[in-house]
Amino acid sequence: MIRSLRDWQQKCINTALAHFTVMPHFFCQATPGAGKTRMAAELASRLFEQDRVELVLCFAPSCQVVEGFRSTFAAVLGRRLDGRIGAAGAAFTYQAMEHRDEAFWQLLDDYRVFVVFDEIHHCAGHDPLLSNAWGQQILNRIQDRAAFTLALSGTPWRSDERAIALARYSTPEGHLICDYRYGLKEAIADGVCRSPRITLLDNKKVKVTNEIGANSSVKVFPSIANLLGESPITYEELLRHDEVIAQLLDLGCSKLREIRSIKPDAAGLVVATDIEHAQKIAQALNARDEACRIVTNKTPDAQQVINAFRQSSCRWIVAVGMISEGTDIPRLQVCCYLSRIRTELHYRQVLGRVLRRTGGSDNQAWLFMLAEPTLKAFAERIAEDLPDDLAVLNEAQVPAFSFSSELGISDPIGNDNGLGESIESEDQQFVGAAPTNIVSLGRGATGPSYQVSFSQHFRQQLLACL
Repeated sequence: MIRSLRDWQQKCINTALAHFTVMPHFFCQATPGAGKTRMAAELASRLFEQDRVELVLCFAPSCQVVEGFRSTFAAVLGRRLDGRIGAAGAAFTYQAMEHRDEAFWQLLDDYRVFVVFDEIHHCAGHDPLLSNAWGQQILNRIQDRAAFTLALSGTPWRSDERAIALARYSTPEGHLICDYRYGLKEAIADGVCRSPRITLLDNKKVKVTNEIGANSSVKVFPSIANLLGESPITYEELLRHDEVIAQLLDLGCSKLREIRSIKPDAAGLVVATDIEHAQKIAQALNARDEACRIVTNKTPDAQQVINAFRQSSCRWIVAVGMISEGTDIPRLQVCCYLSRIRTELHYRQVLGRVLRRTGGSDNQAWLFMLAEPTLKAFAERIAEDLPDDLAVLNEAQVPAFSFSSELGISDPIGNDNGLGESIESEDQQFVGAAPTNIVSLGRGATGPSYQVSFSQHFRQQLLACL
């Protein structure tokens, strides 16, 4: 049964329909978890009812999100979105655009087509020389041929500061122009999203033992920020430390048990650094009698694993690059952030996985992470839905055009793994991980090695963001 529309969805649809009378491209920024897919499907339904379009095409960054679009649009339209005879249209990954033949693109000339782009920030496209492969496809194949387009994003900016395809920017400031905005503050006030509670884990006494041959020295740091700023130890190495994993999981498990006493199907997400790291985390969860599933870009039938977890009562899912954006698992309410990625785009997308509300008793979302300075700064900015320093096009800072981007070899935000999945390139498995707790940073056997140990003086800082 289709639920009634939320107020923001109805207002956005009405705004878009009016906008389409004068301009064909509409840009909507709505906070993760707000229900952008449902809004897009209802907008498509209205356009069909008004006989303004004949087909709908949807593009998204991953197979999981594409499946979500197909099911939601089919439910709303009463017609399939699988591209077969009788369907309302079709849905594809961005990567699949490059493999469509001319007969496919001819549809845009032969029919009035409504094209929907989910998480459009993956597509850089302002001019051919500063576009990535996906953005080029939009510029060359779709922009001037579609009857109408809808660009969606919960985090409408790019880490490389290039312009987003189909986006408009103010002159001369270069600020992103959104045709409709629905921020996290509004979503929480409306009861659409949960209020985030971000807990930073720190330690008052971190000891680093430096061993060089037969000699050793010890230095003590009063916080993780001091440790990272004044020693050779890196954030990535801390994430593998047994005690760090144990402390963060203990916090997450304790909170999830508390929530499940009220909401029995609530679940938790751990974002891991690589496959080996994910397996280590899963072992730690199993040792706590916490049932879990692992899903990575190497997991056979990963979509089926995610779907099964969505419908199950399993407590935890440990993910590498698979549940960072777009994936809808509403029962997720707790997240432990152990990814080595420290971009605000990725951080916000991960937080968005636990923000979607399912009822009146789940008004809070919890995220646990180390008190690493960059991540702490991101957490303190969550109330800013569209940070001015990010959602801006500064021509002077646009990176030089590269040979690899011209050939579509790589995308700076989402890389394809050859299976039609968009995965975070920084989150892929890397080889040669440092052994747990003993971090070797020297050049071979003669170099120094460092052992990190924590005191019992762990402390937590709670940021009630909104």
